[in-house]
Amino acid sequence: MNAREVYAVLPIKDTDDAKQRLAGVLSAPRRQELALTMFEDVLATLGRVRELAGIFVVTADSSAAAIAARHGARVLSEGAQEGHTCAVAAAAKRLQSKAMLTLPGDVPLVEEEDVRQLIDAHRDAIRRDAPAFIIVPARDERGSNAILCSPAGAVPLTFGADSFLPHLAAATRCGIEPKVLKLPRVALDIDTPKDLARFLAIPSQTRARALLERWGYAKAANSAL
Repeated sequence: MNAREVYAVLPIKDTDDAKQRLAGVLSAPRRQELALTMFEDVLATLGRVRELAGIFVVTADSSAAAIAARHGARVLSEGAQEGHTCAVAAAAKRLQSKAMLTLPGDVPLVEEEDVRQLIDAHRDAIRRDAPAFIIVPARDERGSNAILCSPAGAVPLTFGADSFLPHLAAATRCGIEPKVLKLPRVALDIDTPKDLARFLAIPSQTRARALLERWGYAKAANSAL
């Protein structure tokens, strides 16, 4: 088995009514702006990881597509309107024998080091002439916040709030020993006011933090913890 190039896949759904669980603290226009800003944070980080062979953004959202183009990512529309799982599956089908790293657009704290840890784990599998399935659980260890699958379609992926354990089982059924990486920055996806408060409790130079501070949300967030 030859060493496989790693491509990042970032699915982004329509942001018109994004992050509905934040509706109690942010208006719809602000939720949309926050979703796009977090997406750009993630995309910018991926763009700084030279070990990646390329970046695909799967979306039908025109604003997200424009951001992707600015960062040199390739935009795919196939599967984009059918949910996260279908979007990733369509990208995996396109990548075939390549390696695929997929992560969501709402983990703005992700840094290059986190991505490189995933790629290093993939390289270890390649040296053993083995397929790879590396997964980063969400903070609550229920969801799947990042997966590196090599080859891209080696394990069928089904995303959702309780996908972590089913993904481990799916990899095992496919004859692949899954590797779990605990990466706190990747584990924190932003869905609720408590997530926002946790995010703001961690110093960062992200676009998302600057946006929330400009709105004056940072002080109010402390009461959500």
